[in-house]
Amino acid sequence: MKKAGIKYIAVWAVAALFVAACASIGSPDGGPYDETPPMFLGSTPAPMAVGVKDKRVTLEFDEFIKIEKAAEKVVISPPQINQPIIKVNGKKIVVQLEDSLKENTTYSIDFNDAIVDLNEGNPLGNFALSFATGEHIDTLAVSGTVLNASNLEPIKGILVGLHSNLADSAFNKRPFERVSRTDGDGRFTIRGLAPGSYRAYALQDANQNYRFDQKSEMVAWLDSLVVPTTEVRMHQDTTWVDSLTIDTIRTVPRVHYLPEDLVLLAFAETPTMRYLVKAERPTLQRFSIYFSVGADSLPLLKPLNFSDEDAYIVDCSIDYDSITYWMKDTLAYYQDTLSFALTYEYTDTLGQLVPRTDTLNLVPKKTRSKILKEEEKKREEAAKEREKRMKRGDTIPEPKKKTEFLSIKINSNTGMDLTSNVLIDFNEPIVHYNDTAIHLYRKRDTLWIDEAHLFRQRKHSLMGYELLGEWKPEMEYKLVLDSAAFTGLYGLHTKKQEVTFKFKSLEQYSTLFLTITDAQPTYMVQLLNGDKMERQMRVQKGQADFYFLKPGTYHMRLFNDRNANGVWDTGLYESKEQPEEVYYFPGSIKTRENWDYTQEWNPTKLPIDQQKPNDIKKQKSDTKERKSKNAEREAKKREQGVK
Repeated sequence: MKKAGIKYIAVWAVAALFVAACASIGSPDGGPYDETPPMFLGSTPAPMAVGVKDKRVTLEFDEFIKIEKAAEKVVISPPQINQPIIKVNGKKIVVQLEDSLKENTTYSIDFNDAIVDLNEGNPLGNFALSFATGEHIDTLAVSGTVLNASNLEPIKGILVGLHSNLADSAFNKRPFERVSRTDGDGRFTIRGLAPGSYRAYALQDANQNYRFDQKSEMVAWLDSLVVPTTEVRMHQDTTWVDSLTIDTIRTVPRVHYLPEDLVLLAFAETPTMRYLVKAERPTLQRFSIYFSVGADSLPLLKPLNFSDEDAYIVDCSIDYDSITYWMKDTLAYYQDTLSFALTYEYTDTLGQLVPRTDTLNLVPKKTRSKILKEEEKKREEAAKEREKRMKRGDTIPEPKKKTEFLSIKINSNTGMDLTSNVLIDFNEPIVHYNDTAIHLYRKRDTLWIDEAHLFRQRKHSLMGYELLGEWKPEMEYKLVLDSAAFTGLYGLHTKKQEVTFKFKSLEQYSTLFLTITDAQPTYMVQLLNGDKMERQMRVQKGQADFYFLKPGTYHMRLFNDRNANGVWDTGLYESKEQPEEVYYFPGSIKTRENWDYTQEWNPTKLPIDQQKPNDIKKQKSDTKERKSKNAEREAKKREQGVK
C-alpha cells in the first residue's frame, strides 16, 4: 500500500512538471489556469508509521494550500469526541488531536477533497493519512455508496461507520469504531480496518456523538455482515514519452480492497413522539391546533369562557395532526381572548402515550376592538375628505354600499385534461348549497344543452367540492351557478357565476404500455415529470398502462408497496424493518401527440446505485461541480481579456 502511494505521488510529480513546462510558454491572456492539485511531500508521523505517541500531526505540500470546510470534510478514525484543531500555515497543515491516543490502534485522517491549492482551489482528492500507536497497522478498507431510500439520491456528507460489536444495541449505545463521510456522489471509504466482521451503518449525526440516539436522525444499515478482504487484480500501466506518444504498456498487479460496492439506503423514521406544536388564532372566527404526529381521534376541547353547545365546525387532517375550529357564535368569537382546556394524548419520557390537559388562551392577530377602531378611523377620514370637497363646491355623489359576496374559486380552462374534473373551493365552510342552482351545459353546434353531472364535496376537504361529468374530447362545456347557490358559515352567499371550459382531443395524447419483468403484485409504478410524480398505478399481471399522457419527457420510479397502502413507507430500526424498495428506470421516455409507446423494464437488472438517471439527480457530483467552476473561471478570464 505504501509503495502504491509513492508511485501515485511520483505520477503526479511528472504530471505537474509537464504542466509547468507547458505553462511557461507566454500567451497574450496569461496562459491557462493551473489545474494541478497540491503535491504531498511528507508528514510527521510518516504515512503508515507505527509506535506513534505524539498527538500532533504535521503534513507538508509543494505549494501554499488551504482547507475547505474542514468540519464537514475531514474525518478522523477512531472518531474524536473532542474536535481536533486543524490549522494551515503556508505549505503545512497541523492537526492537533484533543482526545487521548488509544493503545494499539490504527488512526486515519481522511481529508477527502478538503485540501486545495491557495490560488486556484484545485483539490487533492481522496487524500488520507494513516498511522498506528502500536507496532502493527491495520490496512484493510471498505467502500460504497449511501442513497436516500425514497428517491435514490446520493447523500452528501452523511456519516458512515462500522461496529465490530455485532449487537443491535451497539448502534444506539456506542460510538462508531471506524468512520467516514460521503462525498458529492454519496461515495465513502472507511480505512484502517483490522480483519474481522463488522456491521455497517449510516447516520445523519445531528448531535455529533457517533451513535443513533435521536429519532429525527436519518439512518441506514446493512442486514448482512461486512467482512473486509483484499484481491489482487491485473491492470495496464502506461508510460508516456510525451502527451501524444506512448512509451510502454505493462500489465501490473494492483491490490483492491473489498467490498467496494456497499449500498446503504438511508431514511428518516416516521416520527412517533406526540406533543402539541402550537395553537394559533389567525382570525376572529377560527383557531387552529397542530400536533407533531397524528392520533386516532380528535382531542377533547372544553370551552372556559364560551358555550360548547354547537359552538364550531371542525376541519381536520386525515390523521388529526392539524385541526381548525370555525366558530359559529358571534358573541363567542368577538371576544378578544378564547379560553379552553385541551385534553390530548402526549408521549411521555418513557415513550408511552398518556393523557395531558393544557389550558390555552388564544388572541387573534386583530382583535374585535382593533378592527372597530380601524373602521372608525376610516369613517372619520372619509368624512373629513367629504367635508373638504364640500367646501370646494365639488359635486359629491351619495356613497354606494358595496355588497360583499362569498369568495369562490373555480379551476377551469380551455384545455382541460380528460382525466380531470372541475374543482371548486371556498374560503370558509359552506352551510348550504342549492342543487337546482348548479347547471352544466354542453355545446352542440351553436346551442347549449343540459348535461348530466354530479356535484359533491371532495374527500377529506371541508371547503373543496368537485363537478364530475362524462367529459367528451374537444367538447365545450359551460357551468352556471345561480345567485345565492352557496351560503357560507358567516351568512355571505355567492353571486352569479358563469365559466366555460373545453377538453382536449384524443390526438393530443399518447399512451404508454409498460411491461414489468418479474413483477410482484405489490409493485407500484410512478410516472415522473422530472422527479415529481404525475401518475401512479399498481402493476397488474406484469402490466401498467398509462392512457391520456400529455406530450413530454417522463421518467419512471417503482416501489414495492409491501403493506398495500398506496404510498411509500419508511423503515424502523428498532424492529429492523427496512424501507420499501425503490427502483428507477435508467432512462427517460419522450412522448409525442397521438403515439403509442411500448416499454419493457426489469427493475432489478442494474445495481441500485446505477439506476437513477443523472438528469434528474439533484445532488451533483463534486467532480462535475469543480469542472463547472473551472469553466466559469475560464469564461470570466476570456471576458476580462476581451475587455
